[in-house]
Amino acid sequence: MSRPQRLIELLTALQTRRRTTAESLAEELGVSARTVLRDVRALLDAGIPVITERGKYGGISLLPGDQVDLSKLTTGEADLLRAVGLDLDRARQLGGEAAARSALRKLTPRRSPPPARDDLPLSLADVVAVDNRPWFDDPAPVPDVAGLVRDLRTARRLRIGYRHSGSATVRDLVVDPYGLVQRAGRWYLVADREGRPRMFALARLQRWTLLDTDRGLRPGADLAGTARELSEELEDRQRHVVVTAHLDADCLDMARRVLGSRFRTASARGDDGRVEITVAYDQLDGVRQLLQFSDHIEVVGPETARRLIHRLATRIAHAHPPPSSPQP
Repeated sequence: MSRPQRLIELLTALQTRRRTTAESLAEELGVSARTVLRDVRALLDAGIPVITERGKYGGISLLPGDQVDLSKLTTGEADLLRAVGLDLDRARQLGGEAAARSALRKLTPRRSPPPARDDLPLSLADVVAVDNRPWFDDPAPVPDVAGLVRDLRTARRLRIGYRHSGSATVRDLVVDPYGLVQRAGRWYLVADREGRPRMFALARLQRWTLLDTDRGLRPGADLAGTARELSEELEDRQRHVVVTAHLDADCLDMARRVLGSRFRTASARGDDGRVEITVAYDQLDGVRQLLQFSDHIEVVGPETARRLIHRLATRIAHAHPPPSSPQP
């Protein structure tokens, strides 16, 4: 179940009971209690009257007297919420901002919120802000997402002009599309090509054309399952080459941020001020990423990785000779 669908299911569950717990909702929705609490936070950010109380008799409930009525939603509004949840930016990209705002108005009560407790003069929204944008992100332009969605809903094949990563050439490919998925702020087209699932970044999708034939998907496959399958396959591939390196301890936080899921382990700080880390790549050439840590890192294994770093560093040094001395 995707997160947008889960938010709708969470609202439905809260409608049908006076009070429940994060653990109960987690079991019902098939996620962790921590995930349920993050979803509750998303509902609060959207102005949905959800309250949480700690303690033996606490729990999660809708604010009494402000019951949310999902039956007020039109079919189109409900469909959009199941696709993008409460994210207006995603709805705008899909050409559904007006429907999303209408849905939120219907789900959000007009009653003023209750006064804050005397011992807590500020509300949670006053002291907590959530920003899901990646750090230092400069998103590449993408094609008309809303137009692509309309064409995907015809359930027909596509001919796409696509530029693979690292290539300057755009190739024409015929694909059987499942749909779009957004991950880490980026849109991807999930489709079968020659009977095998693939994920295409919209930032490198140059064009597309609807074909006259219906799409032919693998039996039993759907968008959510195929996207999950591709993500797991990518993460599995990243375990093939495990690099060990010694890193200045002061750079450890930056390494976790820059390397992301490739970062595997870190030892305790040594007497020399360094930590031993392991980083996983799907191929040896990925070790190039570690060059950005310059003299703050030493790759110690495997030997093939050390040789590659040495070769790359030598080439960089040759390409940047010191300036010649001025003539007398």
